[in-house]
Amino acid sequence: MTNLRLNLGCGAKRLDGYINVDKWGDPDLRFDLETFPYPWNKDTVAEIEMHHVLEHLGQQTEIYLKIIQELYRICQPGAKVHITVPHHRSDRFFHDPTHVRPITPVGLSMFSKRQNREWQANGKAFTLLALYLDVDFELTHVAYTPSEVWFERYLENASDTALLLKESEIYSNLIKDVEMILTAVK
Repeated sequence: MTNLRLNLGCGAKRLDGYINVDKWGDPDLRFDLETFPYPWNKDTVAEIEMHHVLEHLGQQTEIYLKIIQELYRICQPGAKVHITVPHHRSDRFFHDPTHVRPITPVGLSMFSKRQNREWQANGKAFTLLALYLDVDFELTHVAYTPSEVWFERYLENASDTALLLKESEIYSNLIKDVEMILTAVK
């Protein structure tokens, strides 16, 4: 096991103790994350940060799925992939023309073999991507960053996450960002 940590798509946000990687600017390593294979060996990465990155990658489904496969390939067993993205019902997602796909907890759950088998056993109509692609990530953490609109409208219930999620199914712009952690199962 190594302690190799990557900050993929770092932009100007460099992290100490990480290899900062981006296609642009002045990272430690200049690399296009839509180019394969990634320049790390199989099972060598302990931690990956992707802060407002994944929604910019893989406009073509084949490229997006290859990104997931490459992340899985380079992750060692138990590696954590920290992903932060704009919420898919936030104008922040739609305003940026470089955002090519929404990233959701359910969408990332499709890369869990355990979840795929559960869906399969229960006859659910989800695409069994983990089984098809031979990847296995467990979604081990999901957190939501409420927007200013949420705090303005629901100040008395601002800490009620269940209400936030329920209301966000009806109203847009209540959640700003979603933070998720994928853990590599190998």
